[in-house]
Amino acid sequence: MTRHFDDELAKFKETLLTMGSYAESSVSQAIQAMTDRNDKLAEQVQHNDDIVDRYEIDIDDMAINLLAKAPLASDLRLITVAMKISQNLERVGDEATTIARRALELNTEPQLKSYVDIPRMAVTALAMLKESLDAFVNKDPDKARALIPRDKEVDALNRQLHRELSSFIVENPSTITRCLNLMTVSKCLERVADHATNIAQEVVYLCEARDIRHEANLPSP
Repeated sequence: MTRHFDDELAKFKETLLTMGSYAESSVSQAIQAMTDRNDKLAEQVQHNDDIVDRYEIDIDDMAINLLAKAPLASDLRLITVAMKISQNLERVGDEATTIARRALELNTEPQLKSYVDIPRMAVTALAMLKESLDAFVNKDPDKARALIPRDKEVDALNRQLHRELSSFIVENPSTITRCLNLMTVSKCLERVADHATNIAQEVVYLCEARDIRHEANLPSP
């Protein structure tokens, strides 16, 4: 019975990591579709959102089955954390789809400016996502904690880009559609970093049974 459960649990974790790989790839491809002005790639990202959604459903089904068999409290914690991670990954997939849609719109007009800040945001957000999943695989709460402050870097880049684009709109109102699309892309990447942070916080809970989600907002004792 225990051997069978362990095999199912291993398959469950493998499925979650495959979902994470799809979600990471979707964001990366959506940004590439925008920077390379590649409509076909943007359309492929939109199509792949169905795959990420399917994985979330499959993971929920597997989790419900495993919860009925889990012999240890630590197993219960792992399964519930994995379900939360799956929800965050599904939302990362949604952000990738939104970026792809905006890329298709941006590609119909001349490029407004060199897309330097957005790829830089994407690199940071995707690195955070990958490291949060690595921390989950390795049950490494220290690595999870270390990436959480980097969310502020992505927030700062998002604010900076919004200020720049707002100036573009004031100086040249004809750029408003392109600016708004770029603002949306920037906000999507900021949310990807938020989801990576959520996953990292769940890893700490998994390893230490300690919920750190709102610690920064709690009053000092």
